[in-house]
Amino acid sequence: MEILGTLAPESEREAREAFEASGPTAQQIVRETARAMSFDREEYQERVTGEVVETARNVLFAERLAVHVGAHEEFDAWTDDHPAYEVTQLGSPNVERVVWHAAPFADVAVAATFQNERDAAVGTLRRQAFSRIYRPRFEDGDSKTEHGETKHED
Repeated sequence: MEILGTLAPESEREAREAFEASGPTAQQIVRETARAMSFDREEYQERVTGEVVETARNVLFAERLAVHVGAHEEFDAWTDDHPAYEVTQLGSPNVERVVWHAAPFADVAVAATFQNERDAAVGTLRRQAFSRIYRPRFEDGDSKTEHGETKHED
């Protein structure tokens, strides 16, 4: 089994902090990309919206997620060792390889099967993990504190 990526948040707070920290880098990437595309000031203001920067931040966060890559047997062993996790598996159960990302603070994991295209599977999984696990928590203005109380962010 192999692990790709470095971001494996143990808490929702840790995930949110990593997501927020991606904002300035996303802004800089978009700014430099627009400069490389020779956007003038007017075109930049027209085309580089908050949604564009947000998309870059989402991708930066997702691409850092730690992903396990292994044989189906290794994934099955992992799920046996983590019976409390709700696992969503995408793809065919009849292929040999699986990639997965687990979020311990939510007891959820997302997995994708693949036969040959490891990099494509990893990319797909990271997008799915972001969309299914993290985005709903980041878009929700409420978050749970370390003790389980609801904290409303203003």
